[in-house]
Amino acid sequence: MSPIRYRGRHRKPRPSRISGLRLIRGGVLTGVVGTVAVTGAATPASANERPAESSGELPVVRSSLAGSSTLAAQATEDLATHTAQRRAVDSAQERAIVAAQRAAAEQREEAEERAAAEAAAREAAERARAEEAAAAAEEAASAEPAAEAEVGTLSAPAPSGGAGAVLDFVRAQIGDSYVMGGTGPDSWDCSGLMQAAFQNAGVSLPRVSGAQATAGTPVSLDALQPGDILWWGSSAGSAYHVAVYTGNGTFIGAQNPSTGVVERDLGYDSPAGAVRVL
Repeated sequence: MSPIRYRGRHRKPRPSRISGLRLIRGGVLTGVVGTVAVTGAATPASANERPAESSGELPVVRSSLAGSSTLAAQATEDLATHTAQRRAVDSAQERAIVAAQRAAAEQREEAEERAAAEAAAREAAERARAEEAAAAAEEAASAEPAAEAEVGTLSAPAPSGGAGAVLDFVRAQIGDSYVMGGTGPDSWDCSGLMQAAFQNAGVSLPRVSGAQATAGTPVSLDALQPGDILWWGSSAGSAYHVAVYTGNGTFIGAQNPSTGVVERDLGYDSPAGAVRVL
């Protein structure tokens, strides 16, 4: 037998797999229990309470909704402002139209009133002149009875030519009535009688007094001739009455509604001017 002592092989002790598994299992279990404990502590006590939702997109959505609400509110306010402004403009236009219509109506009324007042004044003046002439005639008749037959009949010998035709025509109309706008054959106004008389002599005259008073050559009242047109008014263009001079200080014309067509002395109503067309 060998003298060498047999020595067994020395081996390091191996850790037990079971012990390792136990350690791993213990660590895992400890981690799980710790996680459960932490989670339990963070969980609300009431089972009915829902955890608060959290999302990174929610603030963006809320901001977008808030911006849309602001834009809608601004649009509504702008529409209301525009509507109010439009109503104000429409109301102002309506008031302006009504004011213009009222002003036009007032102007028409004033013009009509002025025209009526002027016509009434002319008629009153003619009536006053007629009354004065009648009073003067009565006085003359009482003072000189022989002069009564001569009142209103004094006339110059009829001239020849166109003036004679004019005088023959107007003398034939003595006694006809006066009617505003009358052109014959039985009623006349002053310018209608003059137009017809001169038409009888082949002369065409305008229709109204102012135009007839400017139709010929102006002549002095001191140089009148039979057939001259006499006019009354502030100026020839604004004359309101015309008659024809018959000579010897007399004239014939359609005077007013109370006298009709008559022959008068120049002293009855002195004309403002005269014009010669023949």
